[in-house]
Amino acid sequence: MAVTLADVAARAGVSAATVSRVLSGSYPVTEGTRGRVLRAVAELEYVVDGPASALAGAGSDLVGILVNDIADPFFGVLAGAVQGELGGAGPGGEKLAVVCSTGGSAARELDHLTHLQRQRAAAVVLTGGAPEDPGHARALATKVARLAAAGTRVVLCGRPPQEPGGTAGAAPAEGDAAPPTAGRARGAVPPVTLAFDNRGGARRLTAHLLALGHRRIGCVAGPAGRTTTTERLAGHRDALAAHGVVDVPALTVPGAYDRSSGYDAALELLRREPRLTAVVAANDTAALGVCAALRARGLRIPEDVSVAGFDDLPFSVDAAPALTTVRLPLREAGARAGRLALGRAVAPPGGVATLPAELLVRESTGPVRPAAVSAGGAGGAVSGPIGSGRVGA
Repeated sequence: MAVTLADVAARAGVSAATVSRVLSGSYPVTEGTRGRVLRAVAELEYVVDGPASALAGAGSDLVGILVNDIADPFFGVLAGAVQGELGGAGPGGEKLAVVCSTGGSAARELDHLTHLQRQRAAAVVLTGGAPEDPGHARALATKVARLAAAGTRVVLCGRPPQEPGGTAGAAPAEGDAAPPTAGRARGAVPPVTLAFDNRGGARRLTAHLLALGHRRIGCVAGPAGRTTTTERLAGHRDALAAHGVVDVPALTVPGAYDRSSGYDAALELLRREPRLTAVVAANDTAALGVCAALRARGLRIPEDVSVAGFDDLPFSVDAAPALTTVRLPLREAGARAGRLALGRAVAPPGGVATLPAELLVRESTGPVRPAAVSAGGAGGAVSGPIGSGRVGA
């Protein structure tokens, strides 16, 4: 249920009239009283009636789209596809999309949701992976519950579903039932999750390289502490373990999802293992950086080192050579999220769907060069000074 002026007054230990005076700013109150009232407003996330509610009201035309980085093509495609569904046809009429960039900040994500709640947004779409922080997960679950209780439709697009208690869990396949959310307010619109099969896609990608004879496979992972990074790295390690290949921790380098991180990580991998024969990158943008670093070292792609990306961003097919990657249905997911946000599509069973990841083999990967096979063998463990490590995730 929506927080009322009386709720704020009870929390602050003052009268409702005093709360009104503090919020209007038109009557003098003591600093101690003002501080208690403002703390109560923040703690309860009270939505102040006034210009914002007059503009937004119960039938707001506002749809918030939260992205990590608006300059990243991954989020640009998702946000564009969501916005493309917000036209005037169908229930609810045309909506105004507001794209909010979090910069990867968990605190900023919560702040944006608070502002959207105060504006009584009709819908909110959260895109991309989530921080792996239990405290943030609990706070986010609370925010989502309050938005839903107020009638705001919430869609999680490209991140794991929320579990009761505010933790992120593995998404069931589409058609499987998900547990209901406990404590949902009457009249609330249940949130919907469209998750990507990051782990399965990464497993198939690394298995492709292993089938080509590669054993010294470097991994340019994404930033630590993000669900997408964890899922893709787990899939990579699943494939290594399934093929009896030692997972050498030194052959995994974390970094951001950008070109410069891919470039730096590739140089670091070559420093650690000069006989590297393949690299899987966190995404296609990082893979371009990997390719640039390899060429700077005089190495050919894929004759000397194979390179693979992830996401199938628009430029990947036009890279030279064309990039082997894993296609995520970004446009389809964004469009579906937009329809769900407007109530123009039926939610999947249990409110959760996992969208498939497709391996696309192109020219940037090829068989391991014979010299590499003879130097270290095509079998499991990697020889040399870094040839020890654990198997699997």
